[in-house]
Amino acid sequence: MLIRICSAAILASFIVGGPAQAQVPQLPQPQTIQFRSLFKVPDPRGEFVRLCAPHMVGRWAHPESVCGCLHDYAAATVDDPDLREALLRGISETGVPTIETDWVPPSKQSEIGATFTKIAKPTLQCMFEPSN
Repeated sequence: MLIRICSAAILASFIVGGPAQAQVPQLPQPQTIQFRSLFKVPDPRGEFVRLCAPHMVGRWAHPESVCGCLHDYAAATVDDPDLREALLRGISETGVPTIETDWVPPSKQSEIGATFTKIAKPTLQCMFEPSN
């Protein structure tokens, strides 16, 4: 009995509400814009800076610019994708260039030291020589 009453009430609301909705002029659908924005791939640099900056707060006057600089140098300097990904992960998680051996395939673990040597000067420049 209760189900019949509820069903009748829902049906009546659709019937009564139908003509009222037809009288309202149609506006552009913002849902399509929001739907399209869901398919945009997030900016990897922006995501990196978002994760890195909290670790830099208190250390540097402009943590976002330091993190952006570190990202740009790491992306441009480290050619190997596994080492670059591990380095970026270390910076975003700790705020300093770090590579855990578990983050790199065993065949590339011997290259970690050379990677740090490669990025040492750019890292110091990012931290101590702010760009104007």
